[in-house]
Amino acid sequence: MSWRHPRAPFAEIFGLDYYRRLAESAERAKLDAIFVADHVAIWDSVESGVAHYANARLEPLTLLTALSAVTKHIGLIATASSSYYEPYNLARLFASLDHVSNGRAAWNVVTSAMDEEALNFGRDGNIEHGFRYARAGEFLDIATALWDSWEDDAVLIDKETGYFADPDRVHRVDHTGQHFRVRGPLNVPRPPQGHPLIVQAGSSEAGKNLATRYADVHFAIIRSNEDGLRYRADINARLKKFGREPESFKILPGILPIVASSADEATEKQAFLDTLLPDRVAIDLLSSWAGLDLSAYPPDGPLPALPDESTFNGGRTSLNRVKDWTEQNLSIREIARKLANTGSVHPVTGTPSQIADQLEAWFVTGAVDGYNLMFPLLPEDWVNFAEQVVPELQRRGLFRQEYEPGTLRDRLGLPRPANRFATARDTHRAAS
Repeated sequence: MSWRHPRAPFAEIFGLDYYRRLAESAERAKLDAIFVADHVAIWDSVESGVAHYANARLEPLTLLTALSAVTKHIGLIATASSSYYEPYNLARLFASLDHVSNGRAAWNVVTSAMDEEALNFGRDGNIEHGFRYARAGEFLDIATALWDSWEDDAVLIDKETGYFADPDRVHRVDHTGQHFRVRGPLNVPRPPQGHPLIVQAGSSEAGKNLATRYADVHFAIIRSNEDGLRYRADINARLKKFGREPESFKILPGILPIVASSADEATEKQAFLDTLLPDRVAIDLLSSWAGLDLSAYPPDGPLPALPDESTFNGGRTSLNRVKDWTEQNLSIREIARKLANTGSVHPVTGTPSQIADQLEAWFVTGAVDGYNLMFPLLPEDWVNFAEQVVPELQRRGLFRQEYEPGTLRDRLGLPRPANRFATARDTHRAAS
């Protein structure tokens, strides 16, 4: 509800210039990437309809492709659903973005947990949780195979011989599985990064297993340094099961930075933001997270019994966050306000130096590799962070002064994936 803030933007959020200015600010600050979250539906609130919280937004791949033309270095992370796309067209979209951006594309893989989304794609309700994650795993197997279907040196464009590509280096994938049947090859050559970066945010058991099997970057929920160290130990154990090293995987918790001239001013800013959300809308949002219609319950009473995680088909990470709050003996209204104002995100408030202190503390212990910055008020909080906190981090030697050369993968220190078809051929030759 920060859109109600007097300094929040109006309908310019549906035009390119607004995002171009934000991207330029982020690129001047030398941030790694821009992340655009997404749902493929309007959230149905129980009482207030779409009047207060419609979450209308531009489609991320379209927006980031446009921004790739007005930026040079910053990474471009687009959310896209493995539940409501097909592997071939999404692999093609991300390969195209990686080409036109010269190796800056990243895909935040979501499985879509809202009933409203399912209703837009011919279903009566949300897809079962385990089915969604099984489909996502197969989807990623196919997408990465399609990106490999052209080897790096396959393109010839030989005008004398008439060969556009080397036929021995362009491959079908011939996939037949539980959820998909895809022949291939992709009709876009291999992306500059080999594979666009894979990002994943689910913190349920299925989500963490999907992340540690496939992802390069993980958007995590961490609330303290100790929590972060425990989380990393768990993630490292899962990576080992998939034959991966910890260095191949970056953990970025979400934080909510509010920059101010003093701690008191930061508190005042947060308090004002808290006043912008009507209780009924907050309770509607809590209903969505909890999988229950809470409008019939006394707002100052306790939450009713919540669904069992093992049978819940919504967002299990969100459900577990609500369960954590119920252990604090908070009322429905109090939990709804906490959820609406910060969600699962850890607030980091204060002066630029105080915020830098908090970010440095988690980073130097190894609890995190960086942060997913989620600003409550745009463009103000975004610009304040870029112009005030980033220089403080640079002075401490914790953040780059200039962009390093290469792709987004290169800058994050992540390896470029080997091409499976080239590797298989080389292995066969070595064996024979």
